[in-house]
Amino acid sequence: MSARGYLLALALAAAGGLVALLALRQQWAHVITYQPAPLPAGADSVTGEALVPAAWALTLASLAGVVAVVATRRLVRRAVGALLALFGAAIVLMVVTGASTPDVLAAARGAAFSQGGSVTGGSSGNLGTLPGGSPGVTSATHIVLVSFPWRGIALLGALALVAAGVLVAWRGGKWPGMSSRYERPAPSGGERADSASLWDSLSRGLDPTEREDASRPSSR
Repeated sequence: MSARGYLLALALAAAGGLVALLALRQQWAHVITYQPAPLPAGADSVTGEALVPAAWALTLASLAGVVAVVATRRLVRRAVGALLALFGAAIVLMVVTGASTPDVLAAARGAAFSQGGSVTGGSSGNLGTLPGGSPGVTSATHIVLVSFPWRGIALLGALALVAAGVLVAWRGGKWPGMSSRYERPAPSGGERADSASLWDSLSRGLDPTEREDASRPSSR
């Protein structure tokens, strides 16, 4: 059960982090700006990464935490599991609350400033209309959410991180560590006694190899 729990936690954390990363890289919203004729309408796509950048950063940190689970042991590993659970819970909160109309508009304007313009296009299914589009131009801005199913997939990935973190924090202290395979086993009582007698003979100026030869039976 210990080995299966270990592998289950690692699989949940790795899969949850990768799924959340994939979902955050997708388009979650379109911002369509209608400008006075003859100017064409512009459309900016907003990814989940741009909309909730802190969730993106926490997802990357969670994937690093998977490596930490493998490399640590006992209390340190349990602390890493608690951090994984906290990261996952924070991602859930950000994904649920970070897709409001002002958030989408702010992310789209930031992307437009960084790219130096908008991408021409269109969409349907308006979520809301806000006055004022590009700076210096009187226009109407329509925000269209296209986050299905990626927003829900990001939530599933974050919940998997929470489950993995709870499992590591609960049971991780009993799982074997990677470093234990390379630790030198402690010497037995006989080996410690032989070492002590060897150093005692050397300190008295005796050659311990001569005593070993004398103790062996003659082959004649």
